[in-house]
Order: sequence, then structure tokens, then C-alpha cells
Amino acid sequence: MEASQIGTQSTDAADRRPVEAKSSSHAGVEGNSHHETPAPRKRIALVAHDEKKNDLLEWARFNRLLLQQHELYATDSTGRLLERELGIDVTKLNSGPLGGDQQIGAKIATGEIDFLVFFWDPLQSHPHDPDVRALLRVAVVWNVPVACNRASADFMISSPLMREPYQRIIPPHQGAAVD
Repeated sequence: MEASQIGTQSTDAADRRPVEAKSSSHAGVEGNSHHETPAPRKRIALVAHDEKKNDLLEWARFNRLLLQQHELYATDSTGRLLERELGIDVTKLNSGPLGGDQQIGAKIATGEIDFLVFFWDPLQSHPHDPDVRALLRVAVVWNVPVACNRASADFMISSPLMREPYQRIIPPHQGAAVD
């Protein structure tokens, strides 16, 4: 641990997540880096396959007051639906098949997305399945929480961590060569 970080972070022994960060340093234990997100505004990406858009809209309607406190990103058609149905501003990227999933993945990799809500149907195949897999993979690589259904999204949006800074630890595989 670097001298600038001593005493800046404690961990909860039960889950080993950072619970307090007083330093703005992004350097960490060798092989790790940290990205601190200011509270309470989080950057949330919302994505849904066509057959799951209604589920996402129902969830978003139920959580409208919570969502409007955060910065929202979505693929194009999902973003338009959310804006129309909820009256909430959403930064719209390309549609999924036209690279929107990849744009969200790039934002995750550059630390511009704090968590991903991605309602997808594991029982349906899609022409852009490689993009879907890549998006899920990059979220895991960069240690970004992912909600793939209403239950996990409910737990995430209502978490006390939504109201405080959270220092995400990037696992040591960051920057490693991938076959």
C-alpha cells in the first residue's frame, strides 16, 4: 500500500468492500486501482432487449423518484421509451445492434458508468449476442455492479451505497493481456 493511502480506507471484513475513502488517489495496492464515485449522484446505464423493455419500464416507473436523482444512460430505443414514459432526461447512445452496447461498455471501461441495469432474455438468441456478452464481460472486468432482472435491480437501487461515495476496486486483471 502506498504511503498516501495508509489510513484512507477501511474494509468490512464480511464482504471486503471499501466502506470509506478519504483520499482522492487512484493508485492502489499493486495491480489494483480505485475509482471513487461522488455521492449521491450515480451514473446508471439502462439497457433492455425488446422482449424485456416492458419489464424495465415497469421497474423504472416504480423507481422513478430514485432514478431522477441520478444520471441515466441508455441505448437509443430504451432511452426514448424512458424519457417518454417517465419524463426523465436520459443520455441516449446508439441502439444495441448499432453499437450502443459497445458504447456503454466503453463508458464502463473509462469509469463513466457506476452500475448497469441490463434486462435481457437468456432464453432468446439475438444477432448481436457477441456485443451483449462483451458488455457483461466488461462490467465484470471493471467490477461494475450488474442487475439483470427486477429483483437484482431493486436490491441495487435501494442499497444504502446509492447514497454515499463508493470506491470501486478494480481487480488485478485490469490491463492484463486477454487471449
